[in-house]
Amino acid sequence: MLALRGGLGAGKTCLARGIARGLGVRETVTSPTYTIVSEYAGFLPLYHIDAYRLEGDDDFENTGAGELVWGGGVSVIEWSERLSSSLPDDAITIEIEISGPDSRVFHISGLDLDESARD
Repeated sequence: MLALRGGLGAGKTCLARGIARGLGVRETVTSPTYTIVSEYAGFLPLYHIDAYRLEGDDDFENTGAGELVWGGGVSVIEWSERLSSSLPDDAITIEIEISGPDSRVFHISGLDLDESARD
């Protein structure tokens, strides 16, 4: 699970598109702001979730999106800070900070690599 955070226009959906491409998704990936959840077929299923319009964890669970998070694919959640209780402890959080008109800084946490994976 990837928990994305960042302001409007930070690039959360752009990052989700790149992840989709890496998973072999051939469909056009768009922001699921109004649909809340979009599912795409690739090497693994991609569940692209946008929590911007949700009121919190209960609202998230009522949409059925909580079940998809555990669906055996890759879950990418935009505006994940709105769902703090619904995210697993091992979620990878990527905070995108706008550092200029065409530049971003990524802060990644929750990624626990052993020594062999760091090389």
